[in-house]
Amino acid sequence: MSSDSTTPTKTPKPRKPGPLRENPRRGKDFKWQTAPVRAPAGMVARDVAVSALFSVFVEKRAFDDVFNKAADGRHLEPRDRGFARLIAATVLRHHGELRAVIANCLEKPLRERQGRLEQILLAGAAQLLFLDTPPHAAISLAVDQCRADSAAKRFASLTNAVLRRVAREGRDHLATLDAITLNIPPWLIARWQAAYGDQTARAIALASLSEAALDLTVKSDAKDWAERLDGIALKSGSVRLKSAGRIEDLEGYDAGHWWVQDAAAALPAKLLGDIAGKDVADLCAAPGGKTAQLAAAGAHVTAVDKSPGRLNRLKENLSRLGLDAETYVADAAEFAPGRLFDAILIDAPCTATGTIRRHPDILILKRDEDVAALAALQARILNGAAASLKPGGTLVYCTCSFEPEEGSAQIDDFLKAHPEFRRAPIDAAALGLDPAWISPACDLRTLPSHLSELPEGMTGMDGFFAAKLIRAAP
Repeated sequence: MSSDSTTPTKTPKPRKPGPLRENPRRGKDFKWQTAPVRAPAGMVARDVAVSALFSVFVEKRAFDDVFNKAADGRHLEPRDRGFARLIAATVLRHHGELRAVIANCLEKPLRERQGRLEQILLAGAAQLLFLDTPPHAAISLAVDQCRADSAAKRFASLTNAVLRRVAREGRDHLATLDAITLNIPPWLIARWQAAYGDQTARAIALASLSEAALDLTVKSDAKDWAERLDGIALKSGSVRLKSAGRIEDLEGYDAGHWWVQDAAAALPAKLLGDIAGKDVADLCAAPGGKTAQLAAAGAHVTAVDKSPGRLNRLKENLSRLGLDAETYVADAAEFAPGRLFDAILIDAPCTATGTIRRHPDILILKRDEDVAALAALQARILNGAAASLKPGGTLVYCTCSFEPEEGSAQIDDFLKAHPEFRRAPIDAAALGLDPAWISPACDLRTLPSHLSELPEGMTGMDGFFAAKLIRAAP
């Protein structure tokens, strides 16, 4: 976290509480400025966070894309980049609670064109309530950000007053709020309640609002690498770190001994069993964690992804790891290789509701109607893959989603249309899995509320669904 040297600002007369308008509107004369190029690193880091938040909340753009662009453009040092990302991710994760606290510190809604005012207030409140940033730093720099924004500068004094009140009263008000109802979209929690029941839905929601631990997949000897990196070896074979810092600085990174991959995301490839020497297709392969698993297991891998940029990243990752795969830029739903594979792994595009811990912008960007649209795409990919699998071959389909339409119901529909396929049982004990993670239909289902027995800060895993299917031999 950056250290900040600031001077106190004059406190205006306190205002009565009132609601905050949800999103600023952009008029024809709308424009905003970023912090000066020579601004202190703490100011630039906060400005990057606010710029990324504006893009997510107002422009509805994916957080990773806009954050990386903003951070790269400002040439942040790793420490300040990490702080900027932490601020933004905290706001996305707790946006509903933060808005409620801020609204309680306003006299009336802000109806004028505000520039980035809302994002500045959210970022300042997040620092005060969740990140233990010294109030003088969080408040003073938020005021400076307002002054640098042509559309928000008229609210500099108001920002000072509101954030000072947040610093005084915010924690007490925060303790009275329900994080689930304020941060999880109603349509999403309703879906989880219908699919899993109220108790499990609430556990999923609470776990989804926590920050994810860092998991690694290692080429060999997980216990040894857990000791070297001061982590723990999970029963499923992943290494979970207590604290990471800069990933590139960790032992084994340059030598390619491991790669970052959530423990749940590492499970679907293992369902294929012994694939040494076999021809395996990895559809929707980028960024390449599962491709690396398949190649490290000795398979001849064909990795397919429709994004040239993401496929280039996959190649770079494989190069660092000393692994090889044949790559194709193609739409997985239309991929026609002209040959059959022994096994196929499909990590299908989905709503990704199981990865909110790592991608909290999902809470802002996803909509209920996205489920049906993505389920239709998944069906096309499954149908196409079925024609490319050898008789007797294995197909593993997975998504990082909680939604039944993207998981169990998708497989049910596929099996009705393809009687030559059948579900295969998953041996939980052989894979180091909790038997509770296997559904009555023999599919894999992990939840972020799993692994709750681990130490604080190391619990949970992504929400994944996976089904293992076998094509009948002739």
